[in-house]
Amino acid sequence: MSNLPSKFWEQLPLGNGVTLLAHDANGLAALNKPEGVLSHPNMESEVPRALLTVPYALKGECFNWTPADIPGAAPRRLYLLNRLDSATSGVILVTANQALAAYMRELFLHKHITKRYQAVVFGKPSEPSQVWRDRLAVQKRGAKIRVGTGGDKVSESRMKVVRQCRDAVPPLALIQLEPLTGRSHQLRVQCADRRLPIVGDLTYGDFAANRDLARATGLKRLFLHSYETVFDYEWGGKKFRFEATAPLPPEFQQLL
Repeated sequence: MSNLPSKFWEQLPLGNGVTLLAHDANGLAALNKPEGVLSHPNMESEVPRALLTVPYALKGECFNWTPADIPGAAPRRLYLLNRLDSATSGVILVTANQALAAYMRELFLHKHITKRYQAVVFGKPSEPSQVWRDRLAVQKRGAKIRVGTGGDKVSESRMKVVRQCRDAVPPLALIQLEPLTGRSHQLRVQCADRRLPIVGDLTYGDFAANRDLARATGLKRLFLHSYETVFDYEWGGKKFRFEATAPLPPEFQQLL
């Protein structure tokens, strides 16, 4: 996007611990969201806890601000392209280009974007790699979503074991998960259903194991991380490839 200020990406009002991973000439970028940070605020009081610490328009799905420290600066916008639960860390995509935002959301809708997560789970995966297929049931209870198996929502993910910690008690494994469908809480439910609950999952996890591990290590978080996003796209008659990787947080290294 040629009309971006030269220091646009350096001057983003990023939230606590949020970092810029990558950006391209079309105004597309990836940010690394820490655990506990909101993808966007739903109300004014949540702005300090969000990806950017500026107002967010729910209708336009964009952050809006005017830099106060830059005389004569024009109003700026940054469009949010996907979301992560506050408890999940890692790669999240944004763009400064409204037209590109609409195009990118279509790519997400039609599953043309590859997202890979890494998670620490309790247990021992039965195979080094598998394709998980399930039918999930989604229930909404007020503002909360609860997901179980046995529904009509076809859900599919690829699983690969990255590291097995066999000496840990209980056993732990670092696995990579690539969702092929985009159901709410899909990865957490699919892991739990295979007796591989994600460490720190307070909704679908092993509550006793979570409590014991937190007591022994002092680590209290959901060990699910959006590790990598990769895709090809066409813009302005040219083809581009975008890749972004968010290194595993220190808590993962400490646990493993």
